[in-house]
Amino acid sequence: MHRRTFLQGVSAVSLASVLARPLHAIPAASAYLKNIGLQLWTVRNQMEDSVPQTLKAVAEAGYKQVELMDVEKGADIAKTARDLGMDVTSSFFDWQVICKPGLFVSSQDKVVEAAKDMGLKHLVFGYIGKGSRETKAQYQRWAERANALGEKCQTAGIQLCYHHHSFEFGKLAGSNETGFDILVREFDTKLAKFEIDVFWVAIGGRDPLKVLQQLDGRVSQVHLKDLLAGTPVIHDESKVPNDAFQEVGQGTIDFSAILETAKQIGVQQCHVEQDQSPDPIASIGTSLAYLTKG
Repeated sequence: MHRRTFLQGVSAVSLASVLARPLHAIPAASAYLKNIGLQLWTVRNQMEDSVPQTLKAVAEAGYKQVELMDVEKGADIAKTARDLGMDVTSSFFDWQVICKPGLFVSSQDKVVEAAKDMGLKHLVFGYIGKGSRETKAQYQRWAERANALGEKCQTAGIQLCYHHHSFEFGKLAGSNETGFDILVREFDTKLAKFEIDVFWVAIGGRDPLKVLQQLDGRVSQVHLKDLLAGTPVIHDESKVPNDAFQEVGQGTIDFSAILETAKQIGVQQCHVEQDQSPDPIASIGTSLAYLTKG
């Protein structure tokens, strides 16, 4: 099951220059480059054609690990990746396990068991669908359920984390709060951490560095992708134009500062991701070349 819809369309709202700092080369000794990962959503279409060939291309591009799209469908993918010399430590799972009451109790044990069987260190709750993210009460309920699942994960030696998009940064109707504010407040700081995606923070109108600093000790993983210069603030992910997604180093985000801040706040690992690209295999090579050569 795809964890998010294909993104298209344009918004007319202007993006504040939250990323006005100059870009800098990435330190070659950055600890994250030693086990840099790729979120396989980037190459989802290629995976549909051939899992082995796609994973081989990912390994040949220089990636040291991959992050799975769906833990319950990931065992064979994980084995193939490991046979190619890549590690697999993290996976997404179906967001409805948290947000659909009928699925929660029956499915939470399955995702934890699947992750444990694969020897994963992280499980990622990666989305909240429209209709389930409009009110403060909804966010509070999902945080409560995430904490409960996080406790099960912790018992299994796994860290649960939430991967946001940009909708969480929009004000809720009749409130001065955002969904992100509520999750930050309601998540148990040990049971439910964050996987911060610097692109979605930036297109949501916030500064990725400040968000990382705000969550000191509460971010277990980071997604790296760049934002096209001049892109407006967009809180509806279905309206993000495809070309807003850029290879690392090709947009407005200062990745040297991101990686340094990630180190300071205790982030364990980073994964490149590019939701849209006319040539994903070429894109992942471009991103990694920037990270390793600056």
